[in-house]
Amino acid sequence: MKTKFALTLADARRVAAAAEAEAIENGWSVVVAIVDDGGHLVLLQRLDGAQTASAEIATHKARTAALFKRPTKALEDIVAGGRAAMLSLPGVTAVEGGLPLVYRGDIVGAIGVSGVQSFQDGVVAKAGAESLDDQRS
Repeated sequence: MKTKFALTLADARRVAAAAEAEAIENGWSVVVAIVDDGGHLVLLQRLDGAQTASAEIATHKARTAALFKRPTKALEDIVAGGRAAMLSLPGVTAVEGGLPLVYRGDIVGAIGVSGVQSFQDGVVAKAGAESLDDQRS
């Protein structure tokens, strides 16, 4: 049997705080969604001024990253490369801004960010994702 790590609410709050700090530093109003490894919402945080649609978009980006175990940017690149059939897969949001959350080599959840240009969403998501390993013992 393998020990399975699980994302806690405290972990999700730390990841979201790191993402929020990056967004604020850049003056970006975004929504940050954190899901567990099954794609279920753990935390949703909407910064002041973020468009309301971004709550759904961020959640879908996080869910896609968790379920497909890869950044949503990788799926966006596949579609941009001509493989439009990827869009017919259930649960695919092929837009940058979703990243798996990895702890000790295991995917424990994902972060999704929406509210600015997709590459900027990716910057914010990366800041959150990179904070996870630094915060857990």
